[in-house]
Parts: sequence; structure tokens; C-alpha cells
Amino acid sequence: MTTAQLDFELPPELNASMPPERRGIRRDQVRMMVLDRISGRRIHDSFFRLGNYLKPGDLIVLNSSRTVPALLKGTWKRGKALMDTDVEVRLARRKDDSTWEALVAAAGASVGDTLQFSPGLSGVITGEKASSPIKSILFSQAGTELYNIFYDIGEPITYEYIEKPWKLDYYQTVFASSPGSVEMPSAGRAFSWELLFQLQNMGVSIAFIQLHTGLSYLGEDFDFHPEEHEETYHVPGEVMQKISSTKAAGGRIIAAGTTVVRAIETVGEGGKLSGSTNLYVSRDTRLNITDGILTGFHEPKASHLDMLTAFVSEHHLLCAYQEAVKSRYLWHEFGDMNLIL
Repeated sequence: MTTAQLDFELPPELNASMPPERRGIRRDQVRMMVLDRISGRRIHDSFFRLGNYLKPGDLIVLNSSRTVPALLKGTWKRGKALMDTDVEVRLARRKDDSTWEALVAAAGASVGDTLQFSPGLSGVITGEKASSPIKSILFSQAGTELYNIFYDIGEPITYEYIEKPWKLDYYQTVFASSPGSVEMPSAGRAFSWELLFQLQNMGVSIAFIQLHTGLSYLGEDFDFHPEEHEETYHVPGEVMQKISSTKAAGGRIIAAGTTVVRAIETVGEGGKLSGSTNLYVSRDTRLNITDGILTGFHEPKASHLDMLTAFVSEHHLLCAYQEAVKSRYLWHEFGDMNLIL
């Protein structure tokens, strides 16, 4: 089964259009469906009761990547000629201190063209791929100064189900520390410090890795190629040691999000502790490390659904999603949670 077959009807009103805090609840009070990966049994609960489904000795691995305001607006020039006064650029992936891959919403923009974002920041298109709408942009600033300007002039990347702009703080996890994600690693959003302390007090360990999420949507005309979807990650050596000791003691490794699965399974397959990964996890993938996953609900045919079939059968997953629709769970980064164990 492929993602094209993992299809279901998602009513538009189930797309969470605002943060839980703006719906009158704490971030850790979103709903949670618990799915037994063997039997397919489903339990409906609230996220702040996560500890009821974990046990002392388990390890939760979280992604501490911080979301960058990756939507930039500016003008487009070719030489001295002004081509367009209103150009939108969506950062996709950092290549080095001053170069990013990005989606440029300007038909015909090509290598050598200049994008002016503010008096203090411009960029030159230095590369493009025939098979992808992504282009490389060399910015006029680098390093910390470039990030500072992004935070001054940029906006969070949003999609059509978000009805109004929300401040960047709503797109951060409480433990986010290392800037680099262009879209929020949303599986960790529901955690509060209170819940994390509660889990630690009951004997559940917490560990942090970083994987900077790339742009998830490149347009309707783009064919997704997993081998081209690289993301930068870092897994500290002490985290891998903690994973090994947890498994040796009979504990479970619970990944908070598809990004965490991608990072730690890359290392588990013999990868380096830091680098870029294009690992695509599906039902044919043998999971060497991860025993369970905590994730949001993904839209019909989404590639993330392929990863979930490495944890649970397509039949159980589709039945669970159909029940989630019937039970009025909310989708996407501001929505509800799904624990698969």
C-alpha cells in the first residue's frame, strides 16, 4: 500500500486553524488517540495523561529544533530591471552560513536574478534543479546576523487551513533551542514543562536531538522524490548511549515525531551523529531503534503516513484515522495527538 491508497475523507472543519491556547485550553490539553500497533485497539484520552501509557524506564526523544520565520517577502530584479514588486520566498533548507535552498514564488526567476528583502538583506539566485522548483539563494548576510534579520522581517510558513496569522511563538515547542526548522516540529508542541517534569518524576527519561525540518509542500505540480528530501540533523553521542542503555534494560524508545524517527534511525543504520539524511521510512523499513511514535494527524495521502506503516499495519492505521474523523479529532500542527505503541 502507498500513501495514495492511504486515503480518507477529511472534512475541512477538522483542520485546526488556531492554536489550542486560542481555543481556551492549554497546549497539553489537546486530545490524544492511543493506538495499539499489534491489535489495532484504540483508546481516546487527553494528552496531559500521556504518563498513563508509559512506564518507568521508557525514553522519550524530542526534537529541540527551533522554528525560523521562513516566509520572506521582497522584490525581484534582473540586472537593473524590476521584474516584480511582490515576490514571496519560502526557505526550505540551510546549505551553509549564507546560502539557503528556497521556493521562489516568481515564474521565470532564474540564476543571476536578485531578490531584495529589506534595505539590509538581498539574495542572488545561484542555482536551480531541473526536476525541482527549489532554488539556491546566496544572501548578503551570514550566520547569526542573517538569522537576526529573518526574525526581524520573516513570518511563519502557513497553509490554507490557517485562517489568520499567528505570532511565531505559537509555532515553537516549549523546549526549542536550536534555530533551523522552516516548519515547526509539531509533534512536540503539546508538551508543557509541567508534563515533562511529571514524566521524569515517574521514571520516564527525556532526551533531545535536533533535526531541522524542511519545506513539506512544494506545489501541486511537483512529484515528491524521497531521495531528494534531505534534512540536517544532530544526535548527541550521549543520547545514543542513553538509547542503548534504555533498550538493554527493557525500556521503550518513543519518538516524538517523524523527524525524531528519521534522525535516530539514520544513526541506527550506521549513519554519523551529525549530517544530512534522506532516509524514507515506510512499511518496508526495519526499525532498529524506535518502539513507538507520538505524532499529530496527517492529511490524506501524506508521505508521513508511509512512515506510520512502519509501526502499524495499513489496515489498523486507516481504521484509526477513520475513527479519528468520526470522533472529530483536529488535524495539523495545532491539532490533536496520536500515540502509537
